[in-house]
Amino acid sequence: MKDVTHQRFYLVREDVLTEAMQKTLEAKHLLQSGKVSSIWDAVKEVDLSRSAFYKYRDAVFPFHSIVQERIITIFLQLEDREGTLARLLQLVADSTINILTIHQTIPIQGRASVTLSLDVTAMTKQLDEFINEMKRLDFVESAEVISSGAL
Repeated sequence: MKDVTHQRFYLVREDVLTEAMQKTLEAKHLLQSGKVSSIWDAVKEVDLSRSAFYKYRDAVFPFHSIVQERIITIFLQLEDREGTLARLLQLVADSTINILTIHQTIPIQGRASVTLSLDVTAMTKQLDEFINEMKRLDFVESAEVISSGAL
């Protein structure tokens, strides 16, 4: 990779990227997620030439991958049932997310509030995918990211 200390960077919307750049991002995601094991398989899967992949692979990145360390805080409303916190924390662990703090209120009228501060630097999925998985848990009434950012 080139020395980037004196280069300028821009943040652009996905829809203005060329098709080859978008496919390069898709191929990189396939490789990173382990869905394919080689560059050849990745470019074949997204219908991209290897030369285009090599041209753009060190130049285009998802915005979230630029931030080296990310901490988010999520506020959840949970039904008060046995094992709910354990199931929630298992989802966090399965997503390779590091728990920094947990705060749970005493359940009142069958509901408890939980606030999680999480280091998502090594997370194995997209943040929106993770939040949606949390929301699909049958005991989660709501899940909202209340803060996010880099240290």
